[in-house]
Amino acid sequence: MSPLAHETRAVLLRLARQAIESAVVSRPLEDLPALPDFTEPRGAFVTLTRHGHLRGCIGQVAPVDPLVRVVVQCAVAAATDDPRFAPVAADEVPHLEIELSLLSRPKVVRFDEIEVGQHGLIATCSGKTGLLLPQVADEKNWPVERFLEETCLKAGLDAYAWKKPETRIEAFTAEVFSERDFERMPPQGLARA
Repeated sequence: MSPLAHETRAVLLRLARQAIESAVVSRPLEDLPALPDFTEPRGAFVTLTRHGHLRGCIGQVAPVDPLVRVVVQCAVAAATDDPRFAPVAADEVPHLEIELSLLSRPKVVRFDEIEVGQHGLIATCSGKTGLLLPQVADEKNWPVERFLEETCLKAGLDAYAWKKPETRIEAFTAEVFSERDFERMPPQGLARA
């Protein structure tokens, strides 16, 4: 998949923020745009941070719903339903930073095919699944082995489960962008939704 245009990214980030405000601050959500980039089924994750600390992260891996719907639903879920955190309060919303990770289709990979910083991983075994986005291993400077171990631990598996033949390891890429990217870029040409 080719990367989204700057304007399309801006609209998606704005929709994610509007969805969070709608859910947390009870503002009405505007009609969702029907642009071609938005109607294509695609997996995505919405990550919320506050002052550099994780505040929520929810996603949908399977590309079954239109991208715009996935972003809106995951934004609301990241703010209100991440079991690791209390729901976002109304006074927190202005301090949140939103990051979107738009996923490629996962594919089964061998150990020697995994590229840290390029791939996210999914480990599945015995009905348990764990996923880590590409930016996690990159930010923590993990080698491939540690990335695999942490993905297995996220699934509730033994750290070395990735070495077992019954464990399926899949990789995906992600187009990652955040509101911070737009603070550093000139706003010219931003589409208004």
